[in-house]
Amino acid sequence: MLLSIVVPCYNEEAVIAETIKRLSAFSRELNELAVEFIFVDDGSRDATRSILKQHASHDVRIRLVSFARNFGHQIAVTAGIDCARGDAVVLIDADLQDPPEAIHGMIEQWRAGFDVVYGTRTDRPGESTFKRATAKGFYRLLNRLSDVPIPLDTGDFRLMSRRVVDTLKAMPERDRFVRGMVSWAGFKQVALPYQRAKRFAGESKYPLSKMIRFACDGIMSFSAKPLQLAMAMGMGTSLLALIGIFYALFLRIFTNIWVEGWTALMIAVLFLGGVQLICVGILGEYIGRIYTESKQRPLYVVQEYFGFQEEITFSRSPVVDRK
Repeated sequence: MLLSIVVPCYNEEAVIAETIKRLSAFSRELNELAVEFIFVDDGSRDATRSILKQHASHDVRIRLVSFARNFGHQIAVTAGIDCARGDAVVLIDADLQDPPEAIHGMIEQWRAGFDVVYGTRTDRPGESTFKRATAKGFYRLLNRLSDVPIPLDTGDFRLMSRRVVDTLKAMPERDRFVRGMVSWAGFKQVALPYQRAKRFAGESKYPLSKMIRFACDGIMSFSAKPLQLAMAMGMGTSLLALIGIFYALFLRIFTNIWVEGWTALMIAVLFLGGVQLICVGILGEYIGRIYTESKQRPLYVVQEYFGFQEEITFSRSPVVDRK
């Protein structure tokens, strides 16, 4: 049986050699399982690609998929899944915050009959209080909004059986939220608690702007509740406007008092204008995603496949070079 380990990489020259070392040490402890390592270089601007090619030249288990530019973490994960041939596929980041040694526990659960074994973080050392708090809040908000239950405090670190992988490969959407897609697929899933380590070297590739965008992808890919919220806000403001109309008519007819001044008018105009802009923004976000899907562009463009000995059909992306 074959285990595929998918490792997305972006500017990881400071840590990638240690990652390969740790993964190789882990693989030597496996019994009755062959291993392939699929590294996806997501358009790195440093020496990550050359380091990976050097190691792949000496280790036939290492395969490299090099993007023509940076397409993003979730797309890199998707490319690795597309190339994986294993009976089970493990997703793990290159920064060693998710320890390769924890994969042993995932394999045990897989052999016990589970199709998905996802890592649940019991601790997040090395991360700021702000990041821990926002991550915790995001997962709880997502679960409230989503029609599909998504496990709390989990990342993409997980093991998936071949039938789950084949299900993911049949899902072509562009704005991808892989952990949510795995939950949507169903099958037997179980959590594996583990303590996350500090980043071995380098810097986080997820600044605040990317985290916000990633959160939007998660919410809007698995929930129509923002649209329902927009409708509820519209109904609420209409009710307030109706109450204001009746109040003004009451003053005019029964008290002969007509409200003068612009304060109330400005408050009403600004309030209604703000609500309208929020609703239009929500609609625009969904319409923009429809527009992106309608163009039917490939999810990613590969500059080079390196270390693939056999012929494989890569249906999502044009191939520039293969070695």
